Amino acid sequence: MKTYTRTLTIAGSDSGGGAGIQADLKTFSALGCYGMSVLTALTAQNTQAVTDILAVPAAFIAEQLKAVLSDIGTDAVKIGMLHTPEVIRQVAETLTEFEVTNIVLDPVMVAKSGDKLLQDEAIDALRSYLLPIASIITPNLPEASVLLGRPVETKSDMYPAAVDLAKLCPGAILVKGGHLDTVESTDLLYISGSEQHQFQTERIPTNNSHGTGCTLSSAIAAGLAKGLSMVEAVGAAKAYLTQALQAGADYRLGHGHGPVHHFYSIWQ
Repeated sequence: MKTYTRTLTIAGSDSGGGAGIQADLKTFSALGCYGMSVLTALTAQNTQAVTDILAVPAAFIAEQLKAVLSDIGTDAVKIGMLHTPEVIRQVAETLTEFEVTNIVLDPVMVAKSGDKLLQDEAIDALRSYLLPIASIITPNLPEASVLLGRPVETKSDMYPAAVDLAKLCPGAILVKGGHLDTVESTDLLYISGSEQHQFQTERIPTNNSHGTGCTLSSAIAAGLAKGLSMVEAVGAAKAYLTQALQAGADYRLGHGHGPVHHFYSIWQ
């Protein structure tokens, strides 16, 4: 009897389809995984802005999680937008209860449009409850700055930031360099106290970059679910995102930041 490679996303819904749950499920499917979802919030969102957020009660988020994990289970989890301290605690407790492994945490704080997605008081809860159980966290430079309480803005800031983030998270640290003002896009992976790897690609000139963080973290989860090592999973995810950005650059959708092309290999 065949089995699926199971991947679960715990995140918010993007009504525009470019980020959040929608981007995660597209990524899982494109990479040959069976995707499941636990919705933490609904957003009224398009390529230009997030106009409203409706949070899902923490207790119902826990019920969604328990329904999936008690029956289907999962080989990896991607965590995105959680929004409140109560939700963060509930998710951490439930994942611990079911002994879930391969936890990829994308500390979503701000949308591509600049709209704030995480309450200030939730940041401490993120540090206290989720970072300690994550297999890998994937902050961009602004998110790393918030988590550490200091500016992380340049390429030379990335390694010290990763070292300090490792004091909060025993798993791997991927500091993403998408916000760097450089020709290349460089991400730094820091593992096991001293091991580091740089993943560098040519920066794709495109306005269609909505959902890149969601897509990368979901692709990492897919790789871990398939049994890849952390380095292999991050490398494969970086390659997938780069090609999705390249293919998506040729399209026009909406009037703001359009999505990446998750299914470029199938459509072509």
